[in-house]
Amino acid sequence: MPKYNRNFDLSLEDVDMLEAALNVVKRDLSLGRKGSLALLPNVEGDDHVREIDELLGRIHNQKIFFRPSDEPYVSG
Repeated sequence: MPKYNRNFDLSLEDVDMLEAALNVVKRDLSLGRKGSLALLPNVEGDDHVREIDELLGRIHNQKIFFRPSDEPYVSG
């Protein structure tokens, strides 16, 4: 049985591309287009949209958001 590669060398552009592709597949599934189901692995309960949402959330949580520290921050 093959082992998984635990070292990834992805650029920021690669992660953005993966995020965009996941959003497209999620949109298609939400609209009832079942063509993209053939591309997805089997998941428990066949709730692909939920799995994609959780993966997109994990990608979002790994991003580091910051604001400038050299001047007062004013939102809006």
